[in-house]
Amino acid sequence: MSKDNSQASANKFLTMVKKVVSHQMFIPIMALLILAIVNLAFDPNFFRITLGKNNAGNPILSGPLITILDYGAETAILAIGMTLVTAAAGGQDISVGATIAIAGSAMLRVLCGTNPSPDTIQAPIIVAFLVACLVGIACGAFNGALVSLFKIQPMIATLILFTAGRSIAAWINYNKLPVVPDPKFAYFGGIIPGIPVPTPIFIMLACVIIMALVLKFTNLGLYTQSVGINEKSAKLNGINPILIKFIAFVILGLCVAVAALIKVSRISTINYSVIAKDIEMDAILAVALGGNALSGGKFNMWASVLGAYVFQFLTTTLYKFNIASSALPAYKATVVILLVFFSAPKVRETIGKGFKRIKEFIGKLSKRDAAGKASKGEA
Repeated sequence: MSKDNSQASANKFLTMVKKVVSHQMFIPIMALLILAIVNLAFDPNFFRITLGKNNAGNPILSGPLITILDYGAETAILAIGMTLVTAAAGGQDISVGATIAIAGSAMLRVLCGTNPSPDTIQAPIIVAFLVACLVGIACGAFNGALVSLFKIQPMIATLILFTAGRSIAAWINYNKLPVVPDPKFAYFGGIIPGIPVPTPIFIMLACVIIMALVLKFTNLGLYTQSVGINEKSAKLNGINPILIKFIAFVILGLCVAVAALIKVSRISTINYSVIAKDIEMDAILAVALGGNALSGGKFNMWASVLGAYVFQFLTTTLYKFNIASSALPAYKATVVILLVFFSAPKVRETIGKGFKRIKEFIGKLSKRDAAGKASKGEA
């Protein structure tokens, strides 16, 4: 009886393990755990958070975890919009870095006017941010129109702004580098005096909450998944695929504007060729690491946000080990290879067959033991 119980327990354990491993959040959570263990092994104080003061004498929390939450905010915000675009259009927007440069440059133009070094800002910060939002929406609408109306593959359609975006950003300010004189502008990329937690963390949380409410109280998530899974079937059910794809790109444009506010605010100026460089790759990889199919369809927004922080965790860890910034893409490429490998249908099928064979083997042992007991009883 004890053997039967142990075999039943083993079957239940295997079923549970298979369920956990096949869960969409398994890979990003395991990646976080591995990174945490590696960092703890080399630095026992990795999770230590201290309260100190910055150069202005304001209290500020510091530590590796705070750095990860702070500098991963932009990628997490972009991952929200990138997830919708990927799910609806079955492709990715590779122009978000260049679009951040455009939105950030437009914001600085409103704040500084024609003078790159004004004594005071020329317009309220909220007005400049709204202009950046309009610019981000316009860029998203441009990409969305190419994809939804003209049926251009997303990566090809967004290649236009990817190529020309930074030149457009430089043209907006006549290739000058405006500097915002108002210290309040730096609050959005730094801290608000008296609040030791970096402001980008609050901005990221606000974006996550807003998107959670949108997905909960509207049919956007359902329609997006329907279009991504089968566009023709969605159309027959009264869903407008053109509108859904267009909205996805517009939402990504808004996410770009918010990320631009944080990026520009961190240094109160802009470097057109460097700002948000390669951030589109991080956003795409965050979506992939979250277990979302890059071909479109079902998605998990929160897995993408978690994936964004996994990549920031990785970046912070690599810097901690004195890895040169020029070598970071090589390490990220290794992560991409692993992602592609474990997400491949053939690999998942093989893993599933492995669990099935183990369960069959345990079942055979159970039957053999039962037959042995029966024969002894007859004897």
